[in-house]
Amino acid sequence: MSEVEAEVEQSHLVLSPHPLQRVGAFALVALAAREDFSQFRPQDLPKAMDQVLADSVRASVRESKAADGFWQKVSLSFFPNAPMNHPGRRKGKGPSGEPKTDKDVQDAVRSWLRIPDSGSWPNAGCALCGRAAVGFYGKRDMALAESEAYRNTTPRGHDGTALCWPCLCSFYALPYGCQLTGGSSIALHSWDDGFLASSVRRRVNRNLQFSLAGTAPKPGGRVKEVVALRALRSYGERLTDGVELLVFNNNNRGQLLEKHRLDQPLAEWLRKTCRFGDLRVAFTALVRAHASSSTQGVVSLARNAFRNPERIVGQGVGFMAGSLLGPEPDHAELVDVAKLICSFADEVLLMNEKDRSEIQATAKKLAAVLYPETSRGRLREFRAQLRNSRQLRSWLLSRDVVFLGREDAPFEGPLVSEHVMVLLFDPSQDNPSWFHRDLLLAGVVEELARLGWTAKDESEKPDDEVEKLREDDRKWINSDDDDEENER
Repeated sequence: MSEVEAEVEQSHLVLSPHPLQRVGAFALVALAAREDFSQFRPQDLPKAMDQVLADSVRASVRESKAADGFWQKVSLSFFPNAPMNHPGRRKGKGPSGEPKTDKDVQDAVRSWLRIPDSGSWPNAGCALCGRAAVGFYGKRDMALAESEAYRNTTPRGHDGTALCWPCLCSFYALPYGCQLTGGSSIALHSWDDGFLASSVRRRVNRNLQFSLAGTAPKPGGRVKEVVALRALRSYGERLTDGVELLVFNNNNRGQLLEKHRLDQPLAEWLRKTCRFGDLRVAFTALVRAHASSSTQGVVSLARNAFRNPERIVGQGVGFMAGSLLGPEPDHAELVDVAKLICSFADEVLLMNEKDRSEIQATAKKLAAVLYPETSRGRLREFRAQLRNSRQLRSWLLSRDVVFLGREDAPFEGPLVSEHVMVLLFDPSQDNPSWFHRDLLLAGVVEELARLGWTAKDESEKPDDEVEKLREDDRKWINSDDDDEENER
């Protein structure tokens, strides 16, 4: 390859397998005011880097603890010891022998963010994309690689990581594509390029405000899982891959890299559930089910999605039972929540349709058994049995014996088929019996709600009333913009 061809190659942006480089690359696309990666042209790279350079030069003469020093503080978490934030950047003398001025500091930043002269390029390929590298780089210029164990420092005798200019620029643009706190940052990554481009573009538009003014965002909006949920709600296309949260800090103190992932089925289910109006009634109930006096429901829901997805169903089913046992249950809402739980079974757990149909048929039979009861006692009893598989098995078998011997039995055949007994109680690892029991309770409550069942025993104390939707959750659900001040 000729020298001219090598220089031309350094203006072409590519996507590498490195998640943070990909986030930074899409940030460059947004900084160049391009809607799509395919629209990015060689002349757009200098345009995007002009924005990075202007913000870095401006921040270099500010102090991280000052009111307008947020971008300076952010740089410490991405590029420690860089000319824009090095503790000694003002010390010593300038080229003319005089004490350093702001201009000297800013000139050093301009030199740092300029492509090296071609004569100094090493005979090495970029570690990320394989093209000609323009230098070797370490902690000062690129964030963590794969884990916290990789300390992102250059060992003795090693020049660093070989990077081409576009890949290096991607790391320089990385802060614009992240959720910034001034400490650890949050990057949202996906191999679905459409989703990644959309989420990074929204983040860049917001961060440009902070880079210009240097002021920090208001408190709130820093819950990492909610960052992902907000991005999912904002995306209007079907997700083709999962979503990964990268929480990292490249500072010299407290270096950090955490990874959290949503697989594609769950990510797509959450996107549809919190986005579309016809699902928002059930989603609102699901948020209420996760709320507590100290924690916003959206926050708990998002955390469960990343850490314990099965708890989403458990919380939803608990809400359904508690609501039906209350003084004035909303039957239509309960039916909607049951549909949402069934969609979780179908779309996230990929449940066998025959298995789900048989559990639902059993739930209808149980509802027929419980419907004549006007007190809360029998439904409470059934709900309590679900916590102990042995007790539930005995309870179901005893009811089966009673109704099989009656001529006026409200259903034909056994109360619980042999196949459903296996689904509810088989302890094998490939059988999520816990979920099947939750699905059974959801089906019973759904059918009773369809029948309009309400406890009529006034002398019996109702269950604790289901909490109303918190105001901060209401704002989050009803907001269509990128408002981050609702999460605490």
